[in-house]
Amino acid sequence: MDDREPEVVFKKETVGKLLSLSFRDEKTKVSGDAVLLMAEMLKIFVQEAARRAAKQADAEDSDTVDIDHFEKILPQLLLDF
Repeated sequence: MDDREPEVVFKKETVGKLLSLSFRDEKTKVSGDAVLLMAEMLKIFVQEAARRAAKQADAEDSDTVDIDHFEKILPQLLLDF
């Protein structure tokens, strides 16, 4: 069994669109470097959320991770980021 985590990938177009949705002025642009940085931060955030939810499930002797495990780790995860 391979212990490596699967690669998390966010499309640059999707990240750019999500960023632009929060802009008040339609003329505001986001640079390609900013999109790449945000995509990398999202990747780290998702990987950390998955790791913590799996650890929570393990602590509860659960074989599967479900939404309850994610909800338990979410407050601290958001504070850490």
